[in-house]
Amino acid sequence: MIVLIPAYEPGGTLVELVRRLGRHTVVVVDDGSGPRYAGVFTRVRGLGAEVITSERNRGKGHALRTGFAYIRDRYPGRGVVCADSDGQHRPDDIEAVARHVEVSGAAMVLGGRRFTGAVPARSRFGNAVTSAAFRLVTGVRLMDTQTGLRAYPAWMLPWLGRVGGDRFEYEQRLLLRAARERLPIAEVEIATVYLRDNESSHFRPIRDSVRVYRPLLAFAMSSLLAFAVDTVALLTLVALTGNLALSAVAARLISATGNYAVNRSYVFGSRTNPAARPGSALRYAALAGLLLLLNIVLLQALTTLTGSVLVAKLLTEMSLFAASFLVQRSLVFSFRRPVARRPPAEEAVSLLSH
Repeated sequence: MIVLIPAYEPGGTLVELVRRLGRHTVVVVDDGSGPRYAGVFTRVRGLGAEVITSERNRGKGHALRTGFAYIRDRYPGRGVVCADSDGQHRPDDIEAVARHVEVSGAAMVLGGRRFTGAVPARSRFGNAVTSAAFRLVTGVRLMDTQTGLRAYPAWMLPWLGRVGGDRFEYEQRLLLRAARERLPIAEVEIATVYLRDNESSHFRPIRDSVRVYRPLLAFAMSSLLAFAVDTVALLTLVALTGNLALSAVAARLISATGNYAVNRSYVFGSRTNPAARPGSALRYAALAGLLLLLNIVLLQALTTLTGSVLVAKLLTEMSLFAASFLVQRSLVFSFRRPVARRPPAEEAVSLLSH
């Protein structure tokens, strides 16, 4: 088993973790911690760990990709289990997650925490929100989307290197991409460990949360832009023609064309994925037609009820927002690649055989 540990300004917990993992190959990526922490990395080298040093801090995602590339080149055919340097992951749990990759054949195995016991409120709340957002975006239920304890078989390493993101968003992107490509994701329950209220975490609540929630935020912004275009066009056309239904159709055609292009290219990340392109325009057109019909019915009913086209428009769009997102995620821009399979038995190399 090869254990990959990205580390930025680590303390003694990293030394203790490497010591307890002494019978395994350990690769530590120093993510630009600087001269002040050189002693810590000297100690882990002395315990047998291989240390890769970055000249400056690039972020956890960059450190993980650096480690994946190193392991792929230096240890071909070997799988990887990633752990954090802050003492949250016990060696027993690290080994359990690595073993499950071998027996499950999953593309990735997560060490999932139940968040029971003494858990910082920000961590409990943050994971609950992220897990709910992830399920909304992908339709996949996971109990812990923020875990840093993850194992991957050797055949996943090239794929891991192709996913972008240099900081905390990288791990979330891995999950999003795997869910869209129908790659099997498994979870193994692990202990929930927080040391000194998680004070060693380098997670920046506002900036990194925006990175993690970016897909959902991007859809909201795309929808807001389409709503603005649609509303301006609707009000203009109603003023010119006096025909509400005809104006709604014309306005939706204008806004839907731009919304499709934005969602395909930037929100659901399918512009460069050939498997997501065929039929997406037709599926989007069918969805747009259905939403347009519902839009007209609701718009006319609410305009009569409220006496205001603008108020009716706002209420209609809010009603249809969630439905539009779920259908686009699941049917319009979903990936249709076959589930990745393990290589033949004679080519597979066990994570735990070394």
